[in-house]
Amino acid sequence: MKRAMRGLGRLTAVGLALAGAWLAAPATAGPLDDPGFGKSLTCSACHGAAGNSRSDVMPIIAGMSPAYFKKQIDAYAAGKRPSPEMEPYAKMVLVLGVDEVARYFGEQRMEPTPVAVDAAAVARGRAAAAQCAICHGAEGRGNAAMVSPSLAGQPPGFLREQMLLFKQDKRNPGDPTLKAAKTLIQTIPDETLADLAAYYSSLR
Repeated sequence: MKRAMRGLGRLTAVGLALAGAWLAAPATAGPLDDPGFGKSLTCSACHGAAGNSRSDVMPIIAGMSPAYFKKQIDAYAAGKRPSPEMEPYAKMVLVLGVDEVARYFGEQRMEPTPVAVDAAAVARGRAAAAQCAICHGAEGRGNAAMVSPSLAGQPPGFLREQMLLFKQDKRNPGDPTLKAAKTLIQTIPDETLADLAAYYSSLR
């Protein structure tokens, strides 16, 4: 009996020591402690958890350059990138704090789209992609100096739609900084735009 009590006493002492060490250790911040997390919840409703959209038409904003994110939020909010859906949300992000939201999504690990693409379309798109590299890089990773986005791993439906909007001058209409890009894309047949979308979507 005495031996059992001594064993119990030792276990209690060890337990108290462990509890004391746990209480003395500094608290570890979790994802809910990030000020950008709460401010980004509304965005995640459409763009997916942590900005990783699984939709074919909704862009992935996880891992996005904060500079590009802020540029697009400003454009949506000012009506320079027309979108009845995005404009009110962009204005909300500006009120909440665009710097924190942009930083939060920029720090998230991007998970490429799960949407499958046709291998033949990818091959055709690869052959046509050289003309896009000056802005988006040889591997479609974007150009920080030009604040141009990465296209790699984005949903093919979203990429094709944005290319068509550029071609029709419906995205950022009249923006002089995009004139060269729009002049180029207007020379590309619509079917080739679909191939380019498949190619860039396939990159990892």
